[in-house]
Amino acid sequence: MSFPRADTDLLDLPPPVPGARILAIANQKGGVGKTTTAINLATALAAVDERVLLIDFDPQGNASTGLGIPRAERTIGSYRLITDDLPLPEATYATTIPNLSLITAEADLAGAEIELVALERREYRLRDALTPLRTGPAPYSFVLIDCPPSLGLLTLNGLVAADAVLVPLQCEFYALEGISGLVRTIEMVKRGLNPDLRLQGIVLTMFDRRNNLSDLVAADARGFFGETVYDTVIPRNIRISEAPSHGKPVLLYDFRSPGAQAYVRLAGEVLRRERAHP
Repeated sequence: MSFPRADTDLLDLPPPVPGARILAIANQKGGVGKTTTAINLATALAAVDERVLLIDFDPQGNASTGLGIPRAERTIGSYRLITDDLPLPEATYATTIPNLSLITAEADLAGAEIELVALERREYRLRDALTPLRTGPAPYSFVLIDCPPSLGLLTLNGLVAADAVLVPLQCEFYALEGISGLVRTIEMVKRGLNPDLRLQGIVLTMFDRRNNLSDLVAADARGFFGETVYDTVIPRNIRISEAPSHGKPVLLYDFRSPGAQAYVRLAGEVLRRERAHP
């Protein structure tokens, strides 16, 4: 399969940072483009020769679907990784996309919130599973965790395991209103469970230039969060919406579309930030 590659000259990047960088992609509100961002950012990073592991940590399993993995083939994945102490390589699949690996979400992940309550180190299960990436030679330069749209134990595990959080923010009023709850959770995790956690950035999604509300939400977000908000905005784009039904990221479905190009630019910004703040 041919794979379109982003032009690395456009990214003008600092030198790589050794080891794997672990980013949780989180927002407790559903429908904000979280999984879409996880899939396409992972693909865009892979396109510039970063070695990427995407962890589908959402019981809905949409990231696995968006990368073309049938539900019948999701027999070993993130559920067994955190409940059965399964070694990381045994839970990992090589996708058809060069440089991109995936840990799928099995159906049993839906019950993990209840099961985790009774387990030791329940908030650290994912962090413990990813320990080999921190202590030895890392086979990946980036690990992206697609967290569920909630602030339960699965999302908490993602935040405790991560170095930083990337927050997709839909350009609508209620999405902006709800982000304060996630920011409070990030601060709570930082104080009690993961002192090194930081807010890596906020990416504005579903931006519609024909809609004045998108401009207002973007202005409010930048006014409140400042430079934490990425310069890149992800537009409303029919190609982004169509791509999951074909089991492909939009970069493979239509690389020249505005949505695909926006994710390439976002990958450049993520790389700059991560390499500037290792």
